[in-house]
Amino acid sequence: MPDLTDRHASVVGPVIDFDTTIEIVASEGSWVTAADGRKYLDFSTGISVSNLGHQPPTVKRAILDQLDKVWHSGMVFRYESMVSAAERLQRVTPDGIDKFIFINSGTEAVEASVKLARKVTGRQGVIVFRGGFHGRTMGSVSYTTSKAKYRQGYHPLLGSVFVTPFPRPFRWKMTQEEATGRAVEELHLLLKHEIDPSEVAAFLIEPVQGEGGYYPAGVDFLTELRRLGDEHGVLLVADEVQTGFGRTGDWFATSGYRVRPDVLAMGKAIANGLPLSAVGARGDLMDSWPPGAHGTTFGGNPVCCAACVATIDTLADVVPQVDKLSTHAFDRFGEMQQDLAVIGDVRGLGLMIGVDLVQDDGHTPDPGAYEHLKAHCLEEGMLLLNCGPDGNVIRFIPPLNVSTEDLDRGIDIIDSGLRSYRG
Repeated sequence: MPDLTDRHASVVGPVIDFDTTIEIVASEGSWVTAADGRKYLDFSTGISVSNLGHQPPTVKRAILDQLDKVWHSGMVFRYESMVSAAERLQRVTPDGIDKFIFINSGTEAVEASVKLARKVTGRQGVIVFRGGFHGRTMGSVSYTTSKAKYRQGYHPLLGSVFVTPFPRPFRWKMTQEEATGRAVEELHLLLKHEIDPSEVAAFLIEPVQGEGGYYPAGVDFLTELRRLGDEHGVLLVADEVQTGFGRTGDWFATSGYRVRPDVLAMGKAIANGLPLSAVGARGDLMDSWPPGAHGTTFGGNPVCCAACVATIDTLADVVPQVDKLSTHAFDRFGEMQQDLAVIGDVRGLGLMIGVDLVQDDGHTPDPGAYEHLKAHCLEEGMLLLNCGPDGNVIRFIPPLNVSTEDLDRGIDIIDSGLRSYRG
């Protein structure tokens, strides 16, 4: 019988790309087990989804309990798990996020957030920030600029979308303050020359860019967006699909920055691996979005909502520990940076850490270094991902409840892999 890779190629379209050909048959905690019995330390976490690792007992129990009650509603009848999930979200989201709707994926949450902003403001302009990733559906890919290939072949995209720079201090060879100043200046020029603020419905931004290279926006930049929004009636829409649920050391990155969004898009880790996303917003905004102006068949699935409740309850004891693990990881990477010229920059928040791999000049991206490292990690039994438009940034996103022993094991593998790279 053909192996799984051959069977996959014969029946599954290649457009959905997989990072490896490894067949995984079991998973638990920070580890997965392949069909040949080999174990891998999983620091891909399903692209920042399995914040509690694989099969956390509390979440698994909640899923099994809900299966004995109801699986699906299609928004025909109501059920406890959705209301409980919204109540949990109300407790952990930033101040002013009062009401929620549930859908299926992060890209849908982004699209719904923009629909909400356009509907309630009566405006159509959306300002996004270069390097941002907001999904790949026809609506969301119009807001995504992390890589041109995501948009290639799909034009014309949605209109009234305006792109302005996001602060990128390392790439621009600037301090964070200088990069913020440049990005703010460009935003003001956009509002002067291309679209009047009175026509802008929303600023759509990732507080820490994900696919774009793990760049934090910085408190000053987000504070200026908040100020401009308040001045001109522009809604601040925070895409926290990747940054949410403890990944940055706070429940949400905007909470850590002390910047209040008007609308919050959530997904990925919300149910620790089950397909669920949500949009949260100020109560007055949600109440102004009339019934039927948006809809979903599978969104807010009862089983997924039960998993969300258990995920948030379990994370309550995990999120306060993230800063300690983060400090340890940043210290280790900082030491490596002192020894290894291939590491140009280490940045991020919490356990969302980007390690920028560069050529000998200390600045030019080196995607070859990451490809070498990826192969080394697989040989040593570790799954790792990259990000950034050049594919040269290590995307370091272990489970938030990873043991210090496993955290060090993963960093040791990265260390040995980079030390063996010859360029």
